[in-house]
Amino acid sequence: MYVANKKRYENMQYNRVGNSGLKLPAMSLGLWHNFGDVDRLQTQKDILFCAFDHGITHFDLANNYGPPAGSAEKNFGRILREDFKSYRDELIISSKAGYYMWPGPYGEWGSKKNIVASCDQSLKRMGLDYVDIFYHHRPDPETPIEETAQALDLLVRQGKALYIGVSNYSAEQTREITKVFKELRTPFIIHQPRYNMMDRWIEDGLTDVLAQEHLGAITFSPLAQGILTDRYLNGIPEDSRAGRSSSPFLSPEKVDETIDKVRKLNDIAKKRGQTLAEMALAWNLQEPTVTSVLIGASRVSQLEDNLKALNNLDFSEEELKEVDKILL
Repeated sequence: MYVANKKRYENMQYNRVGNSGLKLPAMSLGLWHNFGDVDRLQTQKDILFCAFDHGITHFDLANNYGPPAGSAEKNFGRILREDFKSYRDELIISSKAGYYMWPGPYGEWGSKKNIVASCDQSLKRMGLDYVDIFYHHRPDPETPIEETAQALDLLVRQGKALYIGVSNYSAEQTREITKVFKELRTPFIIHQPRYNMMDRWIEDGLTDVLAQEHLGAITFSPLAQGILTDRYLNGIPEDSRAGRSSSPFLSPEKVDETIDKVRKLNDIAKKRGQTLAEMALAWNLQEPTVTSVLIGASRVSQLEDNLKALNNLDFSEEELKEVDKILL
């Protein structure tokens, strides 16, 4: 039986989400990959145990995580039941609905039918009475935003979620749904956008909306699918994500067009006494609206390496200007 490290809270930084009462660890663990039925269960356990032992209290899931879809929640539920049950009140568990999950017109997007059914399915797979945060995973171009907001609000009123978030919403979409949530008095507190040194789209309006509305951000893909690591500094390994022709997220062309910038960023990281990945993670957290950064891991050593970023989160003005000069 797993017994947590008694010193787990000593070295982690916890940040308040907007002006809510909730705090998240500076680094949260995402279960998008590496926690499906195709992955070894003991490895999943080892990663989760290591995360919690280092103060990572937030585990982020979605209905379609796996593969296959749904298996990450199912496996997490088993580990929760077998090893984390006594620690439930220390954990922040989140899930999402919005991407394709089952056939027919109600298996994706943002209708009330989809959101309520998805949440019920997620709770059943994980063996939970409620999740701490439930997100709408992507905006729906056809369903009225009022319907999506009301469905998410209903989950809170039914006791199935404590807080509400959105993901992949633009600045204008975020502002629009915030208005509805204010009218409903929904505890809408967080946005989950993609954000990294190579993809700074949230700086073009979304961070302003988050600050104005007192919302927090938890960012995903902080390492740009591995570009912001030392993985590609000397070429493209055959076993890398970019080296696999089946990867839809990273291609050799993408590596080639960014590698000069990556090498310059790596020089800055060396001066800071960090790896490129450590600096990239720390850089996310210097954005004032970012509460937490989502990291993924396929093995314990990878997780431990990422956690080293917490040893140096401060950037001088000169360093930030140098980064901007390379990237902008």
